[in-house]
Amino acid sequence: MNNNHPSTLNTTIMPPSSPLSLSPPTRRFILPDVQIIELFVALLVFVFIRSLSQRRRNGLPTWPFVGMLPSLVLGLRVDMYEWISQILCRQNGTFLFKGPWFTNLNCVVTSDPRNVEHLLKTRFQAYPKGPYFRHALRDLLGDGIFNADDEIWQRQRKTASIEFHSSKFRNMTTESLLELVHKRLLPVLQESVDQSTEIDLQDILLRLTFDNVCMIAFGVDPGCLRPGLPEIPFAKAFEAATEATMLRFVTPTLVWKIMRHLNIGSERKLKDSIAGVESFADDVIRTRKKEVCLMSDDDKKQRSDLLTTFMGLKDDKGQPFSDKFLREICVNFILAGRDTSSVALSWFFWLLDRNPTVEEKILGEICRIVKEREDEGEDGNLIFRPEEVKRMDYLHAALSESLRLYPSVPVDHKEVIPATIYLYFSVSTCLLTNELIQVIFLTVR
Repeated sequence: MNNNHPSTLNTTIMPPSSPLSLSPPTRRFILPDVQIIELFVALLVFVFIRSLSQRRRNGLPTWPFVGMLPSLVLGLRVDMYEWISQILCRQNGTFLFKGPWFTNLNCVVTSDPRNVEHLLKTRFQAYPKGPYFRHALRDLLGDGIFNADDEIWQRQRKTASIEFHSSKFRNMTTESLLELVHKRLLPVLQESVDQSTEIDLQDILLRLTFDNVCMIAFGVDPGCLRPGLPEIPFAKAFEAATEATMLRFVTPTLVWKIMRHLNIGSERKLKDSIAGVESFADDVIRTRKKEVCLMSDDDKKQRSDLLTTFMGLKDDKGQPFSDKFLREICVNFILAGRDTSSVALSWFFWLLDRNPTVEEKILGEICRIVKEREDEGEDGNLIFRPEEVKRMDYLHAALSESLRLYPSVPVDHKEVIPATIYLYFSVSTCLLTNELIQVIFLTVR
């Protein structure tokens, strides 16, 4: 080897610079970042596993900040009542729903018969609707019977109960139902049969009950079930107002209050719908007052609708009720009678369609009662007498079973007054509370 040749042993040849190559100082800066990311991912995995593990103990996964709200949102997209029923079955009839932090969506959900009896019978006075419920429904229902507590509720209930049990009120409801069924409902169903067209039975029954309850409350016929099934602005506004109001119960109070202040989203829809409802009610009240002024005392006694009845009463100060109070009374009873009857009938006919043997037994019972009539040669529409209806035991049992399986009002809301109240969670444990909470009971199939 030539020693004069340039030596390559002591020469370091550096490779071309690569964008992926990192100098030691750069590695020292990135390493802590990688560790932070790993810790963050590990923390997320821990929170995820821990939240899911609470499902067995609490009924639903409980997440940081949002609580059980994600599960509730998913439950609203399916059959919510079936979803809640399944949770209650897993939790022995009662569980505690935890809403997002800093919200008032925390509540006790129970279907335990002992709790239901305790809430509605044993300690009824200790479980009012409460300020949360009243505040959410005040825009629509005001101080009406279904949004009132204590003395206001008792006074309205007493007056309505006396009127409901009067003979003239029963005669009015019977006559209005006969007219609606024979002159409107049956022709609509017959037209569907003749033309072999499909109909939405739930919509038909909703129109029937809406016409009937408006005649009971306001003494007017909105005509929802007239031929052609017209769209009635008052009925449409009432439906929209009800749907928008119900959204408040699944929305944090602060959120829907901000939406109401900004007049956006569902709150804007609610405001516009309530304006339509109040406009119709105010027109009816003004017209009725003019009619009452022109009526004789005998004619006034013949009117048995709730609006005319409350117009003749006085408040605690001996003054006639205000138009606002009269409107709220009627709107409350429309809400109560509209959905409950139509929902019950819809489920009943749906169950009959799935159980043809039950339908055959009901028809057999009806045919037997008709054959036992003395005036078998009676012509015209078939109208059952009250004593005949009382003998339809199987029909009564089928209706009762339908209501048990699919109650018209499956969820109710209660709050606990600031007192020591025991609420059973299971056979061996109980909840002791000294503050306001929300209690919901649900009938489970």
